[in-house]
Amino acid sequence: MIELSGLSKSYAGQAVVQDVSLTIPQGSITVLLGPSGCGKSTTLRMINRLITPDAGTVRIGGVDTAGTPAPALRRGIGYAIQGVGLFPHWSVARNIATVPMLLGWDRQRIAARVDELLNLLNLPPAEFAAKRPAALSGGQAQRVGVARALAADPAVLLMDEPFGALDPVTRRDLQREFRRIQRATGKTVVFVTHDLDEALLLGDRIAIMRSGQLVRDATPLDLLTPPVDAYVRDFFGGAAMGLHRLALIPAATRATQGESAGAALRPEATLRDALEAMLAANTDSVTIQGAGVVTLSSLLT
Repeated sequence: MIELSGLSKSYAGQAVVQDVSLTIPQGSITVLLGPSGCGKSTTLRMINRLITPDAGTVRIGGVDTAGTPAPALRRGIGYAIQGVGLFPHWSVARNIATVPMLLGWDRQRIAARVDELLNLLNLPPAEFAAKRPAALSGGQAQRVGVARALAADPAVLLMDEPFGALDPVTRRDLQREFRRIQRATGKTVVFVTHDLDEALLLGDRIAIMRSGQLVRDATPLDLLTPPVDAYVRDFFGGAAMGLHRLALIPAATRATQGESAGAALRPEATLRDALEAMLAANTDSVTIQGAGVVTLSSLLT
């Protein structure tokens, strides 16, 4: 869906992005991961030409975006950021309708799309459509920001630290909600974060950047499976890589018949969830709903 070829950008002679080439598969979430200042946000913004590359090309669906006027390009690409950027004097419904209005959709179509998205994001239209942004919680405002990015049904969605300002519980809930929505809609997503757990939870592929360069591009499990690049190993905390790898493996794949004391974990729980539950309950086994029991020893196989 998206091909970046030799993208580079410098400011005052200082290279911010250097010769980045990356293929982003259709219908996937590709995470740009790295420390602050590594060039991931600049790379993202060159996709919709909020930043113009000094060199290189961006192709979406095989078409070089340099040949499309920037406003038209951006209207066809969803964009969600950490600060949300909702218009404070507009209602939630009108905020979501921003791009469809610019595209000239009729009122009935816009109203139907707004209701559809509010329902998709678990924000009942009767309760939230008429509210102003000031009346929303941080999590609700971020959901509206995602709805606005999806409003015109773009094939591509760019997200720059969209959940970074939220508390951990709300952030985790929204990450899971977004993953569900992406699976349901099949959008191609490029997602910027510096948070390791967020990258592993959301990413179908993870592109790790350092000092403006692409270090590694792989699936999360391949990224954490030895042999591992030294920078990648250090970035994921060295010995902690084992715990990160457990977070990628469904616990049900290691379950055997039987039951264990205590509350059962949800069917989609990972081996890391199982380990954390065992430690919290001071036990060596835990039940996975519909699958059976995972034991401490089974984590090592």
